[in-house]
Amino acid sequence: MDTFGKKLYSQIYEDKDNLKFNEEGQHPLFDIDKRNRILIIGQAPGIKAMEKGLCWDDQSGKRLREWLGVTENIFYNSGLIGIVPMDFYFPGHGKSGDLPPRKTFADKWHSLIIKYCKDVKLIILIGKYAQEYYLKDSRKLSLTRTVEAYKEYLPKYFPIVHPSPRNQIWIKKNPWYQEKVLPDLKEEVSKVLKYKEK
Repeated sequence: MDTFGKKLYSQIYEDKDNLKFNEEGQHPLFDIDKRNRILIIGQAPGIKAMEKGLCWDDQSGKRLREWLGVTENIFYNSGLIGIVPMDFYFPGHGKSGDLPPRKTFADKWHSLIIKYCKDVKLIILIGKYAQEYYLKDSRKLSLTRTVEAYKEYLPKYFPIVHPSPRNQIWIKKNPWYQEKVLPDLKEEVSKVLKYKEK
């Protein structure tokens, strides 16, 4: 994380709205750099990510990197890819999984990051919450239809489903996702990064 990211981290940590999470031992979890050309915007870090202090370091992350066509080194260490959840803290457990990210969090902090990361050419929106926030009224009636209409949001946004193994049934039911969406996702990522591992 660069100087701006560290300063932002301190501001977020000191924000009274996050006091409860800080007291639980959580820390803001995100990763940005002025060199970022792609931003990965998901929901909120899970409890395991929060404990590790690293987003996407699991099977979902491995699959995501396969979808993007990038190595772990490029994903984490190149400075070209930023990781910006909709909330930088684990929101807690609900009746049917993790609670949703706080609605006010992105309003407060995301605009600062978008303004700072001036070289970003592509924002990958993973799942319902990111797509609702960034696509607003241009979203379709369902996540499936929104992802299917991904070309309408290019070149700025690319909506995709969460790479969780739990979405394997959805992927099987929608073969167009692997046949059309993922190849185009890799192509867009490659075009934006213009980067080859040495």
